[in-house]
Amino acid sequence: MNATELRQLSVGEIEDKLLDAREELMKFRFQQVTGQLTDTSQVRFVRRDIARMSTIIKELEAGAELEGDA
Repeated sequence: MNATELRQLSVGEIEDKLLDAREELMKFRFQQVTGQLTDTSQVRFVRRDIARMSTIIKELEAGAELEGDA
């Protein structure tokens, strides 16, 4: 999921997707340890998605705080 798609969602929806991505990362890590993971690049993509979602949430929260101060 790219950043423009995420920015169109509400903070709650992004947080739900973030939880799903963290669960998926945990699943991939278990598969990697047990030797069942064949495509190891998926771990990298999920980690990037998590970072992207976290950044967008922080940006949205910071923007809301700035609007509240004005």
